[in-house]
Amino acid sequence: MPYAPKLKESASQTAGPYVHIGCMPNTTGIHTIFDTDLGSTMFTGEAKGERINIEAVIFDGSGTPVKDAMVEIWQADANGVFASPEDGREADPHFTGFGRQHADHDTGVFRFETIKPGAVSVDGKTYAPHVLMWIAARGINLALATRVYFDDEAEANEADPFLSRIELKSRVPTLIAKRDGNTYRHEIHLQGPDETVFFDL
Repeated sequence: MPYAPKLKESASQTAGPYVHIGCMPNTTGIHTIFDTDLGSTMFTGEAKGERINIEAVIFDGSGTPVKDAMVEIWQADANGVFASPEDGREADPHFTGFGRQHADHDTGVFRFETIKPGAVSVDGKTYAPHVLMWIAARGINLALATRVYFDDEAEANEADPFLSRIELKSRVPTLIAKRDGNTYRHEIHLQGPDETVFFDL
């Protein structure tokens, strides 16, 4: 059987500056497509667990907030169950586990209203409570994937299989948000000495 001709790889392109128009039209003033943007709320009812906020800013290599970022998160519910058929367990029906927000165009701050996720068990391993984060913005050729852990889960973080694989332990704090009341504040740095750990998916 003849092999198919090898195709030449096309050049990568950035995700902006129009990513918000397609993915979050209401935020750009286009209100005729969807009543609400996908992922604008993660609740469909009274979800179980502790309600928290995650507030974060993405900084570029010069330390300037990235103000045109679009960020998505995925996470387990309070019992550590993902709202996915692949999980095989029944997730909280009042919690979607998926959120999408944009950075404030003046400050660069983005904010998710969510619940504190439970620890996740997969293939006999237990992962500390965390949120998966996906970042798209002008100037980022391939969207970036990272995780957000919580500073009040020190023991679980210490035993987390992903965190323990990070060779340079000084970089682990780049994945850990700090609690302030019911809000976890976090900084994501795209470059520089405080560069966040990103995952190659």
